[in-house]
Amino acid sequence: MHDFFRRLVERGWLRWLWMALDIVLINVAFFFAWWTRYQLELGGDVEFVSYRTFEDYLPTSLGLTLLMVLNLQLEGAYRMRRGTTWVDEVSAILHANANTILLIVFFYFFTRPFAYSRLILFYVAAFVFVFLAVARLVQRWWMGRLRRQGIGVTRALVVGADETGRTLMRHIVAQPDLGYQIVGFVDDNPARQHDIGRFQALGGTDTIRRLVRDHQVDKVILTLPWQEQQKIKEIMEECEQAGVESMIVPDLFQLSLTRVSLDEIRGVPLIGIHEPVLTGANLALKRVIDIAVSGLFLVLFSPLWLLLALLIKIESPGPVLFQQTRVGRNGHNFTIYKFRSMRQDAEQERDKLSHQNEADGPLFKIRNDPRVTRMGRFLRKTSLDEIPQLWNVLKGDMSLIGPRPALPTEVAQYQDWHHKRLEVAPGLTGLWQVSGRSDVTFDEMMLLDIYYAERWSPML
Repeated sequence: MHDFFRRLVERGWLRWLWMALDIVLINVAFFFAWWTRYQLELGGDVEFVSYRTFEDYLPTSLGLTLLMVLNLQLEGAYRMRRGTTWVDEVSAILHANANTILLIVFFYFFTRPFAYSRLILFYVAAFVFVFLAVARLVQRWWMGRLRRQGIGVTRALVVGADETGRTLMRHIVAQPDLGYQIVGFVDDNPARQHDIGRFQALGGTDTIRRLVRDHQVDKVILTLPWQEQQKIKEIMEECEQAGVESMIVPDLFQLSLTRVSLDEIRGVPLIGIHEPVLTGANLALKRVIDIAVSGLFLVLFSPLWLLLALLIKIESPGPVLFQQTRVGRNGHNFTIYKFRSMRQDAEQERDKLSHQNEADGPLFKIRNDPRVTRMGRFLRKTSLDEIPQLWNVLKGDMSLIGPRPALPTEVAQYQDWHHKRLEVAPGLTGLWQVSGRSDVTFDEMMLLDIYYAERWSPML
């Protein structure tokens, strides 16, 4: 089955498959509408003289299918664009559906081919909308699964590793179902010629032609600042000669792309700047959720917390809670609380174990840390050691969702762009913890944390 879809994607036939599926679903929806009205008689009894077979409606069903597919085509439903949301697709279906039904009503009004049921058109509109909306949801899930397995993936080379380039990388890390595989990036600034997480630094822009050939690049994405117009033009000409697509990400005079809003008036583009997402009412909503959930969990499961505290105390001497200074929102320090999972005075042994550190960057992590107690291993495996942080959430030091709370020693080693993650409160869990990957590098953690800070929403 996967080989079949791989061939469809490689040959560009996937849109025709979705169109064929829509045609089937529209006709099935029409049949369900007919069955609902004439067999189930939902909406009132159908008199014998008013009864119509499905064959009577068959020309209407075929005409509606043709009009619906044409309207979906006009709405751009078959363009296979990356980055469109399910809501965008549902909106296109809704518009196409409304236009199609209006045309059918208009046709019936003037021709009156037979005594049709007006209610059946309402059922048709409802079933078509539901069937196609659900189908799009399944298609998105299936395409995301295929892309995670390397099917339908676009191999891209990023030109530029400044803030604009890193913004692009954040989106790609956070949304793997978009289907982009970054082979690496190039930048002429020596200070930026180092790997960023999984993204490899491949040298300067003078190597692009060779990299396109050696890495089988499908697309070159330019994120250079606007001052380098001449270089952008030269690179695009070079890509054209090499037969590879090139695209430009405008940096809009060094403004953060996440704060840019786009609109248009009769084809004239308008660019505006909006406030950061996590402020005002959004921040208040997030705080209300934090207080409600943390307070509820602390009260309801208090017997379990007391039992865990007792077991920790029985196994090893020392305090039940582990306290440590962490860095919170806007760089303010606070004391974090966790159930102690290591033996007493474990922090003093850290320097002796530094040669066993398995993490990159400023992080310190040992998979089989000898300082962890038996009870501690259970607590860490079940994440129950994090429970006392609900008190930090209730106090306002932390949030339920947010970046990992960093140590002051880690923050001292941050690069300039890393500090963006401190714009929101740290959380019990975050985007990189649920990314499905256990080997997330330090820079990728940063990319995902900053993506969350910039793109916060209740759904995210």
